Amino acid sequence: MSSSCVSIECSAPAPASKALEALIKILGLNDCKLEQAASPTIKVTSKNPLIIDGDSTSVSATTWMGCARALCKQVPLSRLWGNDNLEESSLVEGWMESATMTLIPVLVCDKTDKIFNQSVGEFAGKLNAVFCGKGQKYLVGDTPTAADVCISLWLAQACDRLSMADLPKETDQWVKSLAKHPVLEGFYAPTEKKSAAAPATTSTAELSSDNFVVGKLKEYQIEHSSYMHTHCVTAEELLKNVPIAEPTESHTKNLFLRDKKHGLFLVSVLPSSQVNTKELGNMLNLKGKTNLRMADPAVLKENLGCEPGTVGPLAIANDTDGNVTIVIDAGLMQKSKIHSHPLRNDASIVLTPSALQDYIAKTNHEAVILEFEESSGSPTPAPQSKPAPKEQEKKKPEQKQKQKQKQKQEQPKKTSGGKNTLLALQYEKEQDFPQWYSDVITLSEMIAYYDVSGCYILRPWSYKMWELIQDWFNVEIRKLGVDNCYFPLFVTQDRLEKEKDHVEGFAPEVAWVTKSGDGDLAKPIAIRPTSETIMYPAYSDWIKSHRDLPLKLNQWSNVVRWEFKYPTPFLRSREFLWQEGHTAHASVEDADVMVRQALELYRAVYEDLLAVPVVPGYKTEAEKFAGGMQTTTVEAYVPVAGRAIQGATSHNLGQNFGKMFDIKYQDSEGKTAIAWQTSWGLTTRTIGVMVMVHGDNTGLVLPPRIAPLQVVIVPIVSKKVTLADISVYCQSILDDLIQAGIRAKFDDRDMYNPGWKYNHWEQKGVPIRIEVGPRDVEQKQARIVVRYSGEKTDMSVDNLGDALATKLEQIQDGLFQKAKTYRDDHLVKVTEWKNFVPELEKHNLVLTPWCGGEHEDWEDWVKTKSREESLASRGEEEEDARTATSVAAKTLCIPFEQPELPPGTKCIASGMDATCWVLWGRSY
Repeated sequence: MSSSCVSIECSAPAPASKALEALIKILGLNDCKLEQAASPTIKVTSKNPLIIDGDSTSVSATTWMGCARALCKQVPLSRLWGNDNLEESSLVEGWMESATMTLIPVLVCDKTDKIFNQSVGEFAGKLNAVFCGKGQKYLVGDTPTAADVCISLWLAQACDRLSMADLPKETDQWVKSLAKHPVLEGFYAPTEKKSAAAPATTSTAELSSDNFVVGKLKEYQIEHSSYMHTHCVTAEELLKNVPIAEPTESHTKNLFLRDKKHGLFLVSVLPSSQVNTKELGNMLNLKGKTNLRMADPAVLKENLGCEPGTVGPLAIANDTDGNVTIVIDAGLMQKSKIHSHPLRNDASIVLTPSALQDYIAKTNHEAVILEFEESSGSPTPAPQSKPAPKEQEKKKPEQKQKQKQKQKQEQPKKTSGGKNTLLALQYEKEQDFPQWYSDVITLSEMIAYYDVSGCYILRPWSYKMWELIQDWFNVEIRKLGVDNCYFPLFVTQDRLEKEKDHVEGFAPEVAWVTKSGDGDLAKPIAIRPTSETIMYPAYSDWIKSHRDLPLKLNQWSNVVRWEFKYPTPFLRSREFLWQEGHTAHASVEDADVMVRQALELYRAVYEDLLAVPVVPGYKTEAEKFAGGMQTTTVEAYVPVAGRAIQGATSHNLGQNFGKMFDIKYQDSEGKTAIAWQTSWGLTTRTIGVMVMVHGDNTGLVLPPRIAPLQVVIVPIVSKKVTLADISVYCQSILDDLIQAGIRAKFDDRDMYNPGWKYNHWEQKGVPIRIEVGPRDVEQKQARIVVRYSGEKTDMSVDNLGDALATKLEQIQDGLFQKAKTYRDDHLVKVTEWKNFVPELEKHNLVLTPWCGGEHEDWEDWVKTKSREESLASRGEEEEDARTATSVAAKTLCIPFEQPELPPGTKCIASGMDATCWVLWGRSY
């Protein structure tokens, strides 16, 4: 591609940047120069629209995957991103995302703890499974892709950094085969190991006053010196690559911490010091419960003006609003000189401790000095006068207990559901999943809490999603000859208790009406937990002849099941919305067909609308619908939580209910026969599953087909261009989108600024945001921002509706492939019991050989045994009896798609001959 057409600016931190360098070389992008930086960024600018990206004139990205994608799309014929195959492109993205989560922390953040060895080892094992199990030579397709190039390089670098033993055989051969590629020669060379006595890679060159920190030091007239050195992101890299000869001087190790209640803390310590964040809050005398955690890069950039790997105590000058508390290690202040980054990681400032204190004071901050231990000890304040060691030790337990009691009394319950408005999620998905989920559904305006426990208000945003499911589902069931109807909410006790097994299955959950006004009812009336016993007496009246069959009815209604364990909105509530289909047939074969047709619709709801992969299969006898003959199900997997969740079920009821409710008819030969029946249901649980699977630490992430709004237009006004001026332009874009069949909105509210609107619509999960500013109006373009990937692209407004309709379909598929890749990575086969619980502990679904769904005794044994072993591995004795989830494994389903079962394979529990594979997991 001619440099006169396109300019590419790319930067990334070493050593992981080698992967991007390799892609640049393979693609022949000779004019693209890769610079070193603290985080990956790329900007591709074209004087003419880029043919490969429609009408866009520039593309930018700030993630490893985004940078790699942007590079590959400059040469689409390379097929490095699977450009001519949407499925392959999604698989490439799935592998890249998985690799950046596993390998990049080792390379960029210098994570060398034992857990990272295990994580990298498991990742290498998954790669090996692809090459062995699927017989593939490369990760995606028949030729190398960007996933092969980047991941093989990152994996080799990570193993080198962690000093790991040999890779699994097939994975090792894969890396070596790529290393032999003539274009990649030299890229896979091991990192040079430097001895402690090696000379530092430094330069005597001084930083200029253009550097913000140097400018401040000169402004404050503080004596200092500076020098340049090799890029070092962590304290460990500084010690290894830039050793200090004088033992009385020291580099710094820095942490930027955030507590949701108490604010931001910049902690600078000796590289050898340990920081115990649990104890740090106590020693800072923070009131109430503390939860100090690493702040994300965006917060760091906003408050200290720097990127990860460049922070140091001198960055405090950027905190002009006083939001950050600076904490300094007392051991650091005892050094003769301190070396610290000046907002960049290829240079250091040298100054005395007193000069540092003077600098901090002149930025209107006061440093908190704490003593940090070099071992695994806790930080303690630097006291005015130290008590005797024995006396101090004696006081600790008592003080600690009192402090805990005081914290317990003072700490309010943290929630987004109260009257105070929170503008951002207060919890992260990976750290506190239940609280994160609660935050997401309230801040996105899906749910409001109600004064009856376990009952919730579905706000318009979530109810619209339910309506979209209804609209799609109604069209599909009409194709199957199913009609909608409505039956009453109440059922008499006699009817409900007519089918013994059925009522026993629901008895603990049934809500009863016993009073009317001031008087008691003669007989209690149940509020429907399901409608079999309400509908089937009518079926008995309506079905008299084989000509009345099949009878296929569906109703959309509410159901009440009085759950006693902790209710959770959408997932487990006392009242919920659903559809329930009830059909009657002349034969069991016809009933079976109906069961599978309904289940296929449920699979489509999850996979085609919600972009959530599911496993269809049969329930075991122990897990089937009470009173039914056979139950089928679709089972979903929830990332991070590592649990399965039943998506929807479809039941063949056999003739059991027909006998109970006398649903008899004359067949074609004049004989009396009993109808075969089915029932099948889908609930608002679908929405909760989608939130858990796709949501992130910003809020909702909605698949376009289920999004109430697919595109939102946000105007950016200025003094030159008012809202009135820009509205005409935005309205024309809106009209084009609506014409293309896109659910879109022009957010012309003038009481909110663009930043507020960005945050608002991101929290609500709108798939695409269009930003329109004065420059966009001049150039007849718009900035397109994709919610789930963060991709930003400038596109022409000509035929924008059609272009975004295509983009929405790509987003839908991308979300599904991402979720499927994650699910597949956490679905493992186990053939020996010793590996069963360890795999569960890794948040996996487990597929095992089984002696048959009728063996309820062995199913109970697995539940009990897995619970005992899980608790033992955690050092716990009992589970919290109040919780709705358990550490025990349960059968999810016997999948329809069965792997090959070699003759002689034994059941994992009983040791009997296995007859099938069964899927296990911890479940909601």
